Amino acid sequence: MELIQYVLIGAIIVFAILKIKPTAGVRQLTTTDLKQELSDNSKQFIDVRTPGEYKGRHIKQFRNLPLATLHTEAGKLSKEKEVVVICQSGMRSNAAVKKLKKLGFTKVANVKGGMNAW
Repeated sequence: MELIQYVLIGAIIVFAILKIKPTAGVRQLTTTDLKQELSDNSKQFIDVRTPGEYKGRHIKQFRNLPLATLHTEAGKLSKEKEVVVICQSGMRSNAAVKKLKKLGFTKVANVKGGMNAW
């Protein structure tokens, strides 16, 4: 293989790792942890799946705020309260907590495994 191919493969691997790596400063919750926190009114629970996925099955404490609209809808969330994010598998919610951190939210949590683990 030529050097350029190794560099390209290396860049793809690094990109993939960065996409799935948990974000620094974000709590990673198991579904067991989540069950213990669902009654905490000081937290905001958001489900970043599509409206169709949300309607099919959701946890009642979570409100639907699709990932595609999160950037424009984040103003509906309080930066003072922790935001707990869930999706189907944990991938979109991980992307969502990264977006929230960039938007200045300091208290964010991702539900590992998402609804698949629920």
